[in-house]
Amino acid sequence: MQFYQEGFHPGDPKITDPADRVIAPPLKHPLPQEVDVMIVGCGPAGLNLAAQLSKFASISTCIVEQKDDRLLVGQADGIACRTMEMFEAYDFADQIKQEAYWVNETAFWKPNTEQPEQIARSSKIQDVEDDLSEMPHVIINQARVHDAFLEVMRHGPRKVVPHYSRQLLNLEVDPTVTDYPVTLTFERLDSQHLGVMETVKAKYVVGCDGARSTVRKSIGRKLVGDSISQGWGVMDVLAVTDFPDIRLKSAIHSSNEGNMLIIPREGGYMVRLYIELDKLKNNERLNKQSITTDYLIAAANRIMHPYTIEVKEIAWWSVYEIGQRLTTAFDDAEDGRSPHVFLAGDACHTHSPKAGQGLNTSVNDTWNLGWKLAHVLTERANAELLQSYSFERQTVAQQLIDFDREFSKMFSAKPKSATNPDGVDPTAFQQYFVQFGRFTAGTAIHYPQSDLVSSGQHQCLATGQTIGMRFHSAKVTRQADAKPMHLGHSMKADGRWHILAFAGEQNFMSDTCKVKALCEFLQHNPSSPIQRFTPKDADIDAIINVQAVFQVPHRKIEVADIHSLLQPSKGCHGLKDYEKVYSALCEENSFYDKRRIDKKNGCIIIVRPDQYVADILPLSDYNGVTSFFDRVLIQRA
Repeated sequence: MQFYQEGFHPGDPKITDPADRVIAPPLKHPLPQEVDVMIVGCGPAGLNLAAQLSKFASISTCIVEQKDDRLLVGQADGIACRTMEMFEAYDFADQIKQEAYWVNETAFWKPNTEQPEQIARSSKIQDVEDDLSEMPHVIINQARVHDAFLEVMRHGPRKVVPHYSRQLLNLEVDPTVTDYPVTLTFERLDSQHLGVMETVKAKYVVGCDGARSTVRKSIGRKLVGDSISQGWGVMDVLAVTDFPDIRLKSAIHSSNEGNMLIIPREGGYMVRLYIELDKLKNNERLNKQSITTDYLIAAANRIMHPYTIEVKEIAWWSVYEIGQRLTTAFDDAEDGRSPHVFLAGDACHTHSPKAGQGLNTSVNDTWNLGWKLAHVLTERANAELLQSYSFERQTVAQQLIDFDREFSKMFSAKPKSATNPDGVDPTAFQQYFVQFGRFTAGTAIHYPQSDLVSSGQHQCLATGQTIGMRFHSAKVTRQADAKPMHLGHSMKADGRWHILAFAGEQNFMSDTCKVKALCEFLQHNPSSPIQRFTPKDADIDAIINVQAVFQVPHRKIEVADIHSLLQPSKGCHGLKDYEKVYSALCEENSFYDKRRIDKKNGCIIIVRPDQYVADILPLSDYNGVTSFFDRVLIQRA
């Protein structure tokens, strides 16, 4: 899509008249007196959590924001491949892909060896390695991502909408109270209710309220870390330039004028410029008032020499200091007490924006937390499950801080030359960029062994699906309608577990077929986790969704031969679900070949509600399946 050629206007670019993009201001409803989950902050972390919880009609969720309306112009814009996989689980990935700029290549520029005062392109490289993900790395206004989450929230069973113009003043936890132990006090900021105080009691609170988090301060946690004493300016501009790579992500190192990162934006015309400012002295803070847009534009032209850029319109701009900080804990748990207050996003980790990890890490925080809160509140799991959030996500945040510190240091350094032998070789920076490509794509997250992640005893049965890492999708053919599709796209943001049965060499649904035997156990055996943990009045796949993949062509699978667990009757009319059986044969290389599934023996892959591989087991290891779910789920009273 192309848009913004007549100037920047926020909102849905498919709506031609910018005036028609305006959404009525939110209604000013009072806050509820009691709530299951209170989310403080309408950033990407908070909205992602609210979107997940909106899927559960029985969970009361409230989300508040200090600003007076939804975001129109966003700060973050880079969406990693793994985050796009998450968006697919909400069914809005295609919308984002259509609007967004796709980062396919990255260009690297360094001082011209013959004329060091000018820059010259050193190379272009592929931005994302082949088969890392079915999703692209994209760039889009953060506000459009917010709009997508808001739509999911509005249309979910719980119909969650934000409460704007609320400032959190105080938060207290009373561990002796069992039902609603957290009390929050808010002040209203809207003109009609200015100064009005509201008190809310909550079972759980999640602070998504940024680096200056009131929630974090209320539970006595601190951000600990340092700064690199480097200032940067950022601008989203509509501009005319002779720089040849203006529509490619470009890293520019000049000899003496500083460095710059160019990020093309959605619509084909707008571009984001990250511009290095002067080095700060020790303990010196950036004087943002002294930086103007004219100053930033002049700096950009000096860095780009001999090329020039003429800015026609500025959609948004800001200045910031690089800093890497991590909170001392991601929740309020102490002395073995289960947590009731959690931190996510910038409230518990901050870093530079140039690697594009802020929004992506933040939404992955609450992607991890959301299903766990839902499990506890719907009595699928004990409250001890919530302790795994900090255990899993704090390690990821520390890895991000370590990566960002080195990345920012290398990017901000002067290029190595005869007059600056201690500088950074631009080639080394490019190599570092490539080396950590999986990390920046969000696909390198690897959760440690726990009750939610097995020891990996049977990893050999599916070496392309690493236990503790996200399920790596590939194409299959759905049997019922012959649709080629990604298997990972069948796992939606609905809080369900997934048992994927990959058939071995036995004939389809024969007496020796281990998938058939597994289905028989899961559907009828009293010790089966489906029998034990599925509520009597719920669909059979409400808690654990069983699907099967076979090595035969889809046309050789007869519907009449499929086990009833793979064609369950659901809903008020008992309609049959035909979308649980697949053929691994879709592309030249089958799913088994691409993800290295044992063709002779097949396997079971258990996938968590957040799409991470929890365990891999032999098809006949019923005890392994049972014992895994016994560690996580509980039978409802």
